[in-house]
Amino acid sequence: MAITQIVVASPAGETIFSDSAMGNSADSIKASSALVLWVKVDNSANVGAASYVKLWNTAAGSVMVGTTSPDQVLFVPASAIATFVFSTGAASGMTFGTALSAACLTTGGTAGSTSPVSSVVVTVAYV
Repeated sequence: MAITQIVVASPAGETIFSDSAMGNSADSIKASSALVLWVKVDNSANVGAASYVKLWNTAAGSVMVGTTSPDQVLFVPASAIATFVFSTGAASGMTFGTALSAACLTTGGTAGSTSPVSSVVVTVAYV
């Protein structure tokens, strides 16, 4: 797995986080409050299985994957690439007030702790 973070010099001042093989360990995307603008999930390598990206409003060290209820679950069908754009009313983004952590699994909801068989690339833009 390769994780990168790039600060974009744009009017929004956003940071782009990317994990080339997100799995069942919670990634610490941001250790403090974050406004998530969009999430892109590339599940094209998993031909026969859907993937679920789970987002938590808590520090990665406090997330017990399979036990801690996620604050958001993003479903991506087998062999698909999906982009999720977040907004709250007229405002852009979804606020995670404590921290932002994520993992990618083969089961939706709270349960499940199995990583997808093939790599899933997850990219998150946040402020």
